[in-house]
Amino acid sequence: MKFFRSFFVLLATSAVLVSTSPRLVADADPGQITSSIGRVLEQFHYSRHKLDNEISRRTLLRYLETLDYAHLVFTQQDIDAFVAKYGGALDDDILLGNPTPAYEIFDLFKKRAESRVAKVKKWLAEEKFTFKSDRTFLLNRQKAPWPKDEAEAEQLWHDKIESEYLALKLAEKAVEPPVKVLNRRYDTFLRTLQEQTNRDAVDQFLFALAQTYDPHSEYMSKEEFQNFQVMMKLSLVGIGAVLKKSDDGYTKIMELVVGGPADKEGHLKVGDRIVAVAQGNKDFVEVIDIKLDKVVSMIRGTKGTKVRLQVIPSHAADPSVRKVVEIVRDEVQMKDQKPKAYIIEKADAEGKSQRIGWITLLGFNGDTDGTASTTEDVKTLLKRLKKENISGLVIDIRRNGGGYLTEATKLTGLFIRKGPVVQVKDANGKIEVLNAEEPDVTYDGPLVVLTSTLSASASEIFAGALQDYGRAVIVGDRHSFGKGTVQQLIPVDRFVQFLSGASGEAGALKLTIQKFYRVAGGSTQFGGVASDIALPSLWDREDIGESALKNPLPYDEVPPADYRKVSNQPLFLDELRSRSAARVAASPEFKYTNDDIARLKETLDGNKISLNEHKRREEIAKEKALKEKRSAERSKRKAPDLKVYAVTLDNVTAPLELAKNDGKKSGYVDQWVAAPEKPKDAKKGAKNAEPAAAVDDPDEDDPEAMDSANAPVIDPIRAETLNITGDLITLRKFQLVPNMAKAKP
Repeated sequence: MKFFRSFFVLLATSAVLVSTSPRLVADADPGQITSSIGRVLEQFHYSRHKLDNEISRRTLLRYLETLDYAHLVFTQQDIDAFVAKYGGALDDDILLGNPTPAYEIFDLFKKRAESRVAKVKKWLAEEKFTFKSDRTFLLNRQKAPWPKDEAEAEQLWHDKIESEYLALKLAEKAVEPPVKVLNRRYDTFLRTLQEQTNRDAVDQFLFALAQTYDPHSEYMSKEEFQNFQVMMKLSLVGIGAVLKKSDDGYTKIMELVVGGPADKEGHLKVGDRIVAVAQGNKDFVEVIDIKLDKVVSMIRGTKGTKVRLQVIPSHAADPSVRKVVEIVRDEVQMKDQKPKAYIIEKADAEGKSQRIGWITLLGFNGDTDGTASTTEDVKTLLKRLKKENISGLVIDIRRNGGGYLTEATKLTGLFIRKGPVVQVKDANGKIEVLNAEEPDVTYDGPLVVLTSTLSASASEIFAGALQDYGRAVIVGDRHSFGKGTVQQLIPVDRFVQFLSGASGEAGALKLTIQKFYRVAGGSTQFGGVASDIALPSLWDREDIGESALKNPLPYDEVPPADYRKVSNQPLFLDELRSRSAARVAASPEFKYTNDDIARLKETLDGNKISLNEHKRREEIAKEKALKEKRSAERSKRKAPDLKVYAVTLDNVTAPLELAKNDGKKSGYVDQWVAAPEKPKDAKKGAKNAEPAAAVDDPDEDDPEAMDSANAPVIDPIRAETLNITGDLITLRKFQLVPNMAKAKP
């Protein structure tokens, strides 16, 4: 079960969002809200899809899955009965404002869930689990069928509890017996369930209805809408994370606000799932299947206080793996995502010193009054990099979830001459072309753009335009996220008659209203921007990105815009791919990555976890031995011979200084040098010992983290991107391959 799984906490930059000014409202009838949202979706959603029998069936299934995401509570007999009764009639109920189906389905869900939990409590009280069987349990049951009857449901729940019990038994640093933890977990589950009202049932039904149209259209309840308004303020006190309820009942880390407390602390990662929350040094409180707004309230708090999160790491194949992250709450400045630059000195193929510029771009931010602009910040940094005679440039947007469309358009203009950057189409088919208007190209040298599956929305427009123009080599995961849509936030009260007052009872609808298209005509929607050179990465998975979401809008095309490819700056893609492939094949780090990808794929494809304790402990020991072996191998390898100078907006006019590592794990893309070693004579408690330099703790679940306290940061993607950029500089210098593309594509 999951509650209000759609709310994003803090700043969700992955959406290009247009917000209208809310008018707060008084109490609204659930039926009025239901019919109003149905008509808004019909009339204003990009697809203009009518509420018909197809939408009825899809909404019904989405609502059932919103309640019973793991297909464990209902039986197939229940599902068949719901389909027969409501499968072709929900459209009429929605438009007539009849919420009865939502109530009836939710009431049966509560009844079934209460019955399942009663069995669980009985098993925990009476049964002695031995964990010696050869049975398995599915890690993810979203695509599994519902149990055919009560007998099959009972066996599934028995396996579920056995799996959860074993995970707790295997978890390191456990402080309570598994039976006590599980009893408390299901007591909380029941209490949360029994607190739900008919209005909560309607809220979840309306969320399911909006999600039927596309995964970025969402209904926000009154509480969610109020939380969203708090979120959009310039700052608040918390940890600086974007949270969302995932389909397995966990609260999931969707994004880390750059410069926020969690980002600075460094151990919390995108994709981590929160199991429990503790205030300071108090005991942990489990938050599985807890309403998101309650989890948020537990994580937020007074500035300077500590919160501890117990999480399942994002890449953990075994759900028993846990790590504890301690974060000191602080004020989170939502607009503080300034770009940073670096100058990297490295030897080229001939052994000569070569300077490469690197700009880390974390968002496309700007103010309506023009006082803040990512484009102007990047222009300032570029001028300094050019002054330092860089031979090539990398723009790193691996963690860039998007932002202002106008900034993405303006930024593109720093690298191309005036021309179209993106096409935007509305539901009526009207296409608007947005152009780069910069009078001069700020940087015209060799250019590489580094992306990942986390690069979304506005960052995809930027990368896609530079690729279409033939201006930059795109390097990274096979493709970016694939979000090519625009959303508008609409307070629902304006569509409900006879409402007044100030309670905001009707909530709000986040509605998809437009799609993006590249200048070459293809959409960034669904498939994203394909890399010219793809590098092995654990983030490059089928379960990440727009295509992994439910009901995504399809890819399509519009006519190309009137643009001309760059003809005097060849990219030598075939030669670059050949050279890169040879280095990747010889790289120990990429071999580790490919091995991890294969093992993770095997786990995801197999989708099973053993209920045999001996087998699980063998697997855990094998994983530990593998990490230790890699750590030993890495300690024998020499770190890359680089000189790295950090250039920020604060020191952009000052003399260059070598970048330093203060020992914090803030943002893997910014860690260029190893943490300083502890003095060998700095023993704990020694009065005359020099204070030990701060060092990283190893984070074994982060594929790009340090493997030992004093080992250099392992980021093979960054290292290979520098190599590719160096190759591009050399090839451009000697013009080994002609490339005279002149014609419009």
